[in-house]
Amino acid sequence: MNLKQLASKEERFVSGHRLCPGCAAPIIVRLTLKAIKQAVVVATATGCLEVSSTIFPYTSWRVPWIHNAFENAAATISGVEACYRALKRQGKIRKEIKFVAFGGDGGTYDIGLQSLSGALERGHDFLYVCYDNEAYMNTGIQRSSATPMGAWTNTSQVGSAQLGKKEHMKDLTSIVAAHNIPYVAQATPANYLDLMRKVEKGVSIKGPAFINVLSPCPRGWRFPHNKTIKIAQLAVDTCFWPLYEVENGVYKINFDPGKNKKPIREWILSQGRYKHLWKNRGFIREIQEFVDRRWERLKQLSSMG
Repeated sequence: MNLKQLASKEERFVSGHRLCPGCAAPIIVRLTLKAIKQAVVVATATGCLEVSSTIFPYTSWRVPWIHNAFENAAATISGVEACYRALKRQGKIRKEIKFVAFGGDGGTYDIGLQSLSGALERGHDFLYVCYDNEAYMNTGIQRSSATPMGAWTNTSQVGSAQLGKKEHMKDLTSIVAAHNIPYVAQATPANYLDLMRKVEKGVSIKGPAFINVLSPCPRGWRFPHNKTIKIAQLAVDTCFWPLYEVENGVYKINFDPGKNKKPIREWILSQGRYKHLWKNRGFIREIQEFVDRRWERLKQLSSMG
């Protein structure tokens, strides 16, 4: 699909929302909904996406949409999906409907993890899309378990006692894959065809699917709002955010930069949240080693498939 064909597809998430200039979340939502051919019902956890797209009496959603608490998007959509199956068995609904939940990293990695894990374990037929902007951006840029090591947030301050977040980010994609669900993937809005293909695959399989999408945040990451897609692509080129999928337990890398793999220093220099590390070679080396270890492990898992 080329850009002209993509632009001609029906818009299910429209303009007029109050999301920040350069925010990747609306790009991710638009691509996700454009990739789904069937009727769709959406649940969205409290967060940037929800509060900025549904300011009463306006909405950017052109599909049936449910707002729920910060922590229970997966439980909400699994309940709706269970109701649909019951009505279908009774012959009251014949239409094919897909079910999608959107949540940020705060509502997915952290306070929504129990809800998500339960829905995955029960085997509900839905797609969960995490737009991962690596902090609680909606409430003032506080750290989450998705925040990378060394990054500044309002709760991982920079000073003589601490240089940003002390801990490495949680590998939620691997945690979800450990639930042995049919389909798990990582994507970015920069690689839009890859993201849309993964959405199509996620909604086509029977059972739960999960896609973790890196969502660069100009406000929280401290970069110019017109650099969002370039930042997302840099995450892939440095292997900070590898593109891969796990289908029925089999790992597959979707993009390997090979000898063109860029150093993590380029990723760090691209964002003001790392400004205090720009001359800290020791810290940058530690982050590089962490990224390299994860990349090598992923290549091993992929070769085993």
